Amino acid sequence: MSKTLLTLDFETYYDTKLSLSKITTMEYVRDPQFKVWGVGLQVDNNKPYWVAEDEVKSALAEFDWDNTALLCHNTPFDGFVLTQHYGLKPAYYYDTAAMARGWWPGMSASLRATSERCFPNDESMRKGDELVNAKGIYDLPPDIEEQIAGYCIQDVALTYAIFKQLHEAYPQSELDLIDLTTRMFCEPVLQIDRERLTMYHESELMAGETAIKNSGLSREVLASNQKFAAAIEDLGIVVPTKISPNTGLSIPAFGKNDPGWKQLCNMYPEHQHIWDGRTAVKSRINETRASRFLAAAHPTTNELPAPLRYYAAHTGRFGGTDKLNLQNLPRGSELRKCLIAPKDKLVYVADLSNIEARMLAWLAGQDDLLMQFASGEDIYSNFASTVYNRPINKNNDPTERFVGKTAILGLGYGMGAKKFQATLASGAAGPSLDFSDAQAAAVVGKYRNTYSRIPILWKRLENYLMLSLHERTALPYSVLMFNGGEIKLPNKMSLKYKDLRVRNGQLEYIGRNGIEKTYGGRLTENVVQALSRIVITDAMLRLQDSLPEATVALTVHDEVVIVAANTEPDATMEIVIHTLCKPPSWATDLPLDAEGGYAHNYSK
Repeated sequence: MSKTLLTLDFETYYDTKLSLSKITTMEYVRDPQFKVWGVGLQVDNNKPYWVAEDEVKSALAEFDWDNTALLCHNTPFDGFVLTQHYGLKPAYYYDTAAMARGWWPGMSASLRATSERCFPNDESMRKGDELVNAKGIYDLPPDIEEQIAGYCIQDVALTYAIFKQLHEAYPQSELDLIDLTTRMFCEPVLQIDRERLTMYHESELMAGETAIKNSGLSREVLASNQKFAAAIEDLGIVVPTKISPNTGLSIPAFGKNDPGWKQLCNMYPEHQHIWDGRTAVKSRINETRASRFLAAAHPTTNELPAPLRYYAAHTGRFGGTDKLNLQNLPRGSELRKCLIAPKDKLVYVADLSNIEARMLAWLAGQDDLLMQFASGEDIYSNFASTVYNRPINKNNDPTERFVGKTAILGLGYGMGAKKFQATLASGAAGPSLDFSDAQAAAVVGKYRNTYSRIPILWKRLENYLMLSLHERTALPYSVLMFNGGEIKLPNKMSLKYKDLRVRNGQLEYIGRNGIEKTYGGRLTENVVQALSRIVITDAMLRLQDSLPEATVALTVHDEVVIVAANTEPDATMEIVIHTLCKPPSWATDLPLDAEGGYAHNYSK
C-alpha cells in the first residue's frame, strides 16, 4: 500500500518563559501549560486546512498511521508532539528543515530562509509574521485564531512546496537517514537510570561546592580572570599568559587546555586546592548535563529522546542540539553509564576504527599504509618507530606511540610544524609534550616523506576545485565529481562552497562566519570526513535492516549505539561488527575494522 503523505504543522501556546528559545523541546512539550491551539494539515497534494483545538484529536485519529508518512518543517518538534500527546507514530518521517541543511549546508534552514531560497521570485511564497500576535494568549479569541489559522495554512503550503522541489533529487538513503534520526528523538528507546543519575548529579554538585570552599577563595574571585590573576600574584606566582585570537593582546592563560595553565598546576602542587576551586567554578559541565538529562527524560518511563541535528556540519556530520549534546559523551563517563536499555534489552555499541585515517590513505592511494591497516598492524607504533629510529610498541612506549598517533591523526590534513608542536604541548588528548621547533619540523617532514601520496592529494583536490570553476563539464577524480565549485560525493550529496572564487591565488567562499579561505589540506579534511560519514550512516541503515527487531538508538561520531534483545548477544554483536566492516560499493578495497561490546548500560 502506498503511503499517504500528511503535511502537518502544530501551532502551540508560548510566552516569554514557555518558549523553545528558553527550554528544550522535551520540557516545552511536557510542560503543564503546553497547549495545542490547532493544527494545519494537507493530505497529499490537496488543499491545506486548519483544525481547531477541540477537533485536533479526532481529526488525527482518522488517519491510518501505519500507512502515513509525516512531513513537517522541523519534524522533531511536531513529531514529538504527535507521539507524546496523541500516541501516534507515522510509518515514515520527512523533514524539510533537515533536507534544507543537507542541500545548502552552512545556510539557514528556517522555513523563512528556505522559502526565499526555493522561490526567490515568488512573493506569494513567503512565511508570515502573525504568530507574534498570539504570544502569551492561552485561549485564542476568534479574530486571533483566524490569523493563526491563515499563518499555519501558509506554513503547511510552503513546507509541501519545498518538499516537492527537493524530494526528487534528494538521495533515498539520506531521506532514510532523516527518518531514522527523527525516530531517535520522537520514539526513543534509551532510558536513564534515574536513581544513579540523580546520585551523580548530587555528588558533582557537592564536589564542586567542597572544592570552592577548600580553595580559600570566594566564588567571585575564582570566577573572574582579573581577580584570580591578582590572587595568584599575591602568592608570588607569575601569571601564565597567551595571545588572544580575537584582540591580539596578552591575556591570562587560564583555559583548562592552555599549556601555561597546565604548567602552572604542575609547578605548584602545594596550591592544588586553589586550582581545583578554579576548575569547579569554571567547569560545571558534568553537573549541568546531569541536570539536563534528568529534565529531558520522561518522568515515568525514563525514556530519553536523542536530539541529533542531521547535517549539522558542512561535511554531513551530526551535531548535538536541544541543549543535550549527545555527541560529547566521553567514553567511560558516568553520564554514559546512566543511559540504559529497557527491560530484557541490551545496549550494543560498536565503532569503526581509524575510519578517517583509512579513508585518507584509500583516497590518496597510499597503498603501503592501507596494507598496514588491512593486516591489523599498529599504525601509530609503526610511524613512531620511524620517528625514533627504533621499534616502538603500545605497552612499553606509550609516550612515543602517542606522538605517532598525534601525527597520523593530525598531519594528514596539512598541519604544519608549529601547530603540531602546539598540539603536543596542549595535552588535550594525552600527555603534554614539549617538542622543539626542529623536532616538530622533523616529524612533519617524516610524515610527508613517508606518506608522500597524501600531500599530492592535497594539491590535486585544490587544483580540481579551482579548475571546476571554469570547466563546462564536470571533472571526475576517484569517486568524486568536481563541478562549478562543488564536490559531488558518491551518495549524490555535495560539498558546497558558496560563491567560491580564487583571489590572490587562494580559494575563498562564503561560510557560516563570512568569507573563509580554503586550501588543499582543508579540502582533503572535508572530503575524507564526508566520505567517512557516508560509510557510517549507510552502515546504520543496513543495521536497521539486518536486525529488524533492534533499534539504532544513537550515533556518536564513529560509533553506533543499538538497543536489541538480550538473547544470543554474541550473535547480535557479530552481526553488528560484520555490518559495520562491510566496505561501500564505491570503495570495495577499503579495509575497515570495528570493535564493540554490549551491556545493560551504555558503558563502552
